[in-house]
This record gives sequence, structure tokens and C-alpha cells, in this order.
Amino acid sequence: MATWFVSDLHLSPARPDIAHLFFDFLRDEARSADALYILGDLFDAWIGDDDTSAFAAQVQDELRRYTDLGIPTYFVAGNRDFLIGRRFAARTGVKLLTDPYVINLYDTPTLILHGDLLCTDDVSYQRFRRWIRKPWLTKLLLALPLRIRMRIANKLRAGSKTQRPLSEADLAIMDANQDTVLRYFERYRVQRMIHGHTHRPAVHQHQVGDASATRIVLGDWYTQGSMLKITHEAHDLMQQRLPAVGHCET
Repeated sequence: MATWFVSDLHLSPARPDIAHLFFDFLRDEARSADALYILGDLFDAWIGDDDTSAFAAQVQDELRRYTDLGIPTYFVAGNRDFLIGRRFAARTGVKLLTDPYVINLYDTPTLILHGDLLCTDDVSYQRFRRWIRKPWLTKLLLALPLRIRMRIANKLRAGSKTQRPLSEADLAIMDANQDTVLRYFERYRVQRMIHGHTHRPAVHQHQVGDASATRIVLGDWYTQGSMLKITHEAHDLMQQRLPAVGHCET
């Protein structure tokens, strides 16, 4: 038995290949899981639980079929889908967790989070995150008509497509800050941390006081699926090739 983790799938109708790979994962490897954790950005954009599109329904139906097997499935919100709420949870059977959250994973205290909280060098993003997550603003966004929220999401996606290529300096600013990582290890008193967001899959070793700690970073699903499998004995961060399905450019 094993526990699986995924993050940054960025599911959207424009990329049916990614959705197909995720559905195949739910129907195959993940069927024997002790639990499945989705660490944010399951969707490229989630505009609210009242989204009645065929694609939103398809993803929710697949998750419901999976949770109906009795496999505990958990979700930590990402920066693209923090509007996922109770209706989504009720329809899919997925349990919503706060970000960050500590679990006891095979007798090892483990901190799970989306990962954007660790990227403190990106000051403008952190400022925006604090603003957009204010409860009153979330309520205001969800009160907007669905078509307006869809228009906002499309505009944000269009802006991300046309931005200039990121330099190494840009990528460094958007990566996890090492001092912040150590503070999170110390604050939550854990030996292991698992997150996504940075799209830089790797296994890092940190020295936290007199002890060593492990940080595992999940990859995104733009070019291949990224899955983490943890058992009592070991962890395995793996990549899975996307199926040969036509898709639109994202």
C-alpha cells in the first residue's frame, strides 16, 4: 500500500491529454492507494462551485467514482483554484484541507502545502495573495455572475500566455526561499515537507537544527504527469508520459 500525491495538473478543456492522463491515474495506480492528496492547482482556473460546464462536471464525476471506492482523497487549494469550496467537496467526496496542513504519514510528521507560501522572494505575488484571499473579497468574487468570472479567468490566462520568457533571475525569485523553508520546518516541527507550485520537481535535504529533514517538490503536468508515491519504506517521485492526444496550446 502507498499514499500518492499530485499537484499542478492545471486541468482545462484546452488540454484533454492532461485530463486523460489524470483519469487513467485514478483508474489504475491510484486505485490501490491508502490515500490520495491533491496539493493545489488541480484546475488551470476554478471560477466557483457553480461552474456548470461539461468539463467541470467530467472532472468532478471522475473524482466521485474514485472516492466511492472508499479511498480517502484530500485537497489543498492552489493559487489557481482557491475558490473550490463545499459544493465541490460534497459532489466529489474530496475532503478540503487548510494550507498548510500536517499529517502523520507512516509515522513521519509531514507538512503538506501548495507551496506558494514558501516563495517569499516574490514580494508582489505574496502581497497579491494576501489581498485576493481575504474572505470578504472571496465572497465578492463568488457573487459576480458566472459569465463575468469566466471572462476574468480567461483574461488572466491570456496574460500568462503573452508574458515574456522567464529569466533565471525570475525563476529564482519565484522559487521557494530557503530561509522560509527552514522556518516552516521549525514552526510545524516536522521531518518532511511535500509541496508543488514551483514546477521544479526534486528531493531536497535540509539541516534543521541538529536534525535532517526532507522536502519533496512535485512537478507540473504541462509536459508529463508528476506523481509522488510514498510507502512505509521509501518515496518515489516519478514522471509519466502524456498520452498521444491532440490538444490546444495553453
